[in-house]
Amino acid sequence: MMDRDGWDWEIGRKPVCDLKEVRQRFADVHEFVVSADGERIAAPVEMAPETFAVCVNGSLWEGEFEKAWHLMFAPDGRLHALVRIDDEWTLAADGEPWGERWEFAWNPVFNRDGSVVAVQVKDNMQYTVAVNGQRWEQTFHSSRGLAVSDDGGTVVAVVQVKPLAEADIVGFMEGTWSLAVNGDAWQRTFINVYGPAISGDGGGVAAEVRLDICDYTLAENAEPWAGRFGCVWEPCYRNGSRDLLAPVRVNGSWTIAENGSPIWSSRFMQLWNQRLSTDGKHIAAVAAPSFGSWTVVVDDRPWKIQFEDLVLPPVFSPDGRRVAAGVRGNGSWGIAVDGTSWPGTFDMVWDPVFAPSGDQVVAKVEKEGRFAIAVDGKIWSPWFDALWEPVFSPDGKRLLIRAVENETYLRQVVAFDSIFQG
Repeated sequence: MMDRDGWDWEIGRKPVCDLKEVRQRFADVHEFVVSADGERIAAPVEMAPETFAVCVNGSLWEGEFEKAWHLMFAPDGRLHALVRIDDEWTLAADGEPWGERWEFAWNPVFNRDGSVVAVQVKDNMQYTVAVNGQRWEQTFHSSRGLAVSDDGGTVVAVVQVKPLAEADIVGFMEGTWSLAVNGDAWQRTFINVYGPAISGDGGGVAAEVRLDICDYTLAENAEPWAGRFGCVWEPCYRNGSRDLLAPVRVNGSWTIAENGSPIWSSRFMQLWNQRLSTDGKHIAAVAAPSFGSWTVVVDDRPWKIQFEDLVLPPVFSPDGRRVAAGVRGNGSWGIAVDGTSWPGTFDMVWDPVFAPSGDQVVAKVEKEGRFAIAVDGKIWSPWFDALWEPVFSPDGKRLLIRAVENETYLRQVVAFDSIFQG
């Protein structure tokens, strides 16, 4: 990942790019993306029909493409885009396309430091994965979920390993799906496979699997759990271990299971989007205690407050002491922290961000088409035309603001104490 210690944390405001000038130069400008350090803003731009380029801080990558989309900055700061050249697709990084091309390519996934990127690709009705530009030798009848281990050494994809004719119910029930690990599919097949996960050391690979019409479980390294459940959701590994967690449905209600057995005593109408603290010791998840009511459960203890519309995936503080989440009730959005809602409501909110100490919470919010940063429930002005999620300095003393104001993208660093006190 990009080292935030090396970013420019000098307090002040710096105009980076005149977006009005960019829009005037091109026939069409698509959605902007911003680098984590705030130094670059990029977008696909249409030069003419079927002629695209990638614009970064007002300058173009060398070369033009028939299409360019899904721009994203990797954890190491490189800008990637899916591009079409001569009616074939590939991935370009900082303007350099991979040498191989395919009929279609999609879903770039990075490892933790951005040195490895995998994409799913299709050629001649066969599907596979390309890693750093090199395609797996093995091909499959279809492919969907994709995951990359933290170190980049393990890449897994959900793949269909057997053909299935229309209306072939027997073949469907025998199972046609499996999981491919670095190109080699598990020998066992399942009716369905979803949500691949990889342990921190890369040695454990797991996914949701369907065994029968109403029987689901988790499979790890091709071996299903002994327990069978009415349904399961996407698994995850505890940080620093091979312990595998997933929400599971038991006797019509939901709980959390670890390594095949339920570990929470509570049961819910629904339970999903589990998240782990950095040390892996604490679990938070979104739950429905009753029909039409949503809350957060932390280590088997649900918050007392509930919301009628939805709750977004929970976020832990760096030290694991606190939990926050975006919530919606009565049609309005808000932020709840440790079971207490902020007093204000908004048209939209984004994931809350904890200070490194865990003591304060900030979030990007929207109201009437304008965007601002809220600090512990209090709006910090000004309101911007566009805004990206705020970023704390490593010591928590400064906050990076990446925003658009009066058609200028700007990078601003403020002293956090001045916001919190003001």
